[in-house]
Amino acid sequence: MGHIGRRGAVALGITGLVAPLTLALGAAPAQAASCTTQTGPYQKKVEKFLGRPVDGKQSAADCKAIRAFQTKHGITPNIGYAGPVTWGVMDLMNKQKAVGKNPNKAGKCPVNKGRIACVNLTLQLSWIQDGKKLVYGPVPVRTGRNGYETRTGLKKVYWRHIDHVSSLYDVPMPYSQFFDGGQAFHSVGISMWNPPGSHGCVNMTTKDAKKYWSLLKKGDDVFVYGRKPGT
Repeated sequence: MGHIGRRGAVALGITGLVAPLTLALGAAPAQAASCTTQTGPYQKKVEKFLGRPVDGKQSAADCKAIRAFQTKHGITPNIGYAGPVTWGVMDLMNKQKAVGKNPNKAGKCPVNKGRIACVNLTLQLSWIQDGKKLVYGPVPVRTGRNGYETRTGLKKVYWRHIDHVSSLYDVPMPYSQFFDGGQAFHSVGISMWNPPGSHGCVNMTTKDAKKYWSLLKKGDDVFVYGRKPGT
């Protein structure tokens, strides 16, 4: 399990390095003229999400607003087109917001285990609860993409490494808490909504990964359920 198991986890660190680079290139002046004039299939929904006038027609200002959103979240190509990937991210954000402070409303994450970290793949949310009491979260997470899905089921934190660096790719994975083979909670320096996802790990912001580090310990339960959109 050791070497091979960790490979999946480490691969995703690479996206952490590649994505900002792509973003930097995408924002280069040469790209400035490539704002699309095409109206996308999700134009009205995207306009509404961004607080733009909802007329269902692409305008230069619409394009600029859509592009800024795409660039922020690493959605490519970032040409301001209101397509399925862009709307998919916005739709997920809306659903995450709707959860409020009751992420375990459906009772899917066990409440008889004491302290447990829950991961809802469908909503890309994670939180820590103690019995029925919400301790931290819910926070947005970035889980495994198609073909590298974060595995579901009840697991336990079996290894923690605060400044883990993948031996395979020499990529930093800070605040790593491994719970299934090479799959771990750890921080990344890119958007939680950056498609298509990780190589199996549960990515978090530095703030949330630090908090998880302080709240969890070796042997604590982790429960992963649901299915990430697009997998």
